[in-house]
Amino acid sequence: MEKIADGFKGERAIVVPYSIRHFQSENQLTNTFFITHIGYYPNAKHHFRKRSKGALENILIYCENGKGFITIEDEKFALSKNEVFIIPANKTHSYEAEASNPWSIYWIHFKGTNTPFYSSIFEKIINLDDKRLSDRLDLFEEIYQNLEMGFYSDNIEYSSACFQHFLASIKYVDQFLKTKTVDEDTLDVIHKSIIFMKNNLTNKITLQQIAQHVGFSSSHFGTLFLEKTSFTPMEYYNQLKVQKSCSLLQFTTMKIKEIAYHLCYYDPFHFSKSFHSVMEISPREYRFRYKVKG
Repeated sequence: MEKIADGFKGERAIVVPYSIRHFQSENQLTNTFFITHIGYYPNAKHHFRKRSKGALENILIYCENGKGFITIEDEKFALSKNEVFIIPANKTHSYEAEASNPWSIYWIHFKGTNTPFYSSIFEKIINLDDKRLSDRLDLFEEIYQNLEMGFYSDNIEYSSACFQHFLASIKYVDQFLKTKTVDEDTLDVIHKSIIFMKNNLTNKITLQQIAQHVGFSSSHFGTLFLEKTSFTPMEYYNQLKVQKSCSLLQFTTMKIKEIAYHLCYYDPFHFSKSFHSVMEISPREYRFRYKVKG
């Protein structure tokens, strides 16, 4: 079976840093359910993954379109449009897209002390073809976009709560209530500043520029941001740059030095040092581990 090597057009993925996973596992609001990886692979032709020793996390796969196959030990399941399947942690498995009609999938790797309470929906195909399907996808986007905005505690805790709601919507179908999205006009100054940072990842911006964008002095904004996120604005900005570099390492063939200059680091050494401080592995090791994973 051919393995995909260069990603899929339109793919998205976030790998939560190990340091943040430590926080998730120790935080009383998140240790029940928390996400370690999340992504979307559209029209994933030749997608194939095999883990002879299983994964450390449970893996949820939702098939948006097309078809694919999941094998757990000796049992094979065919997953089609609007169907979801959860692979338990530590079980030998493989999954692949059908050759003639490859799937488009949303996927989440997750852990937590309360996962045994949801074991009744593991290892079975569940059809989600109902009126509230779009609401579940809204929940996925809530989770993804919050993690994409960075890993400060509010984002992590909110994403964990959304994910528990996501799982509950599958187990307790009759009780599932519609999710309401948040209007962008209600975003507070912290969110507005983060959006400004995200829009300038390939530029060099200063604390003063960020503060001016939200109408605060540098000192007032810096204090407010630190109180809200537990990071200084520039620490957080670097974290977002590293998150962007993860995507470039996983889904492009750009050289590490090209990524460094693309994201306006001083040089590849500075980039590697900043990357390691956030992800606890080098850019080269990250690419080796996650280039093919899904």
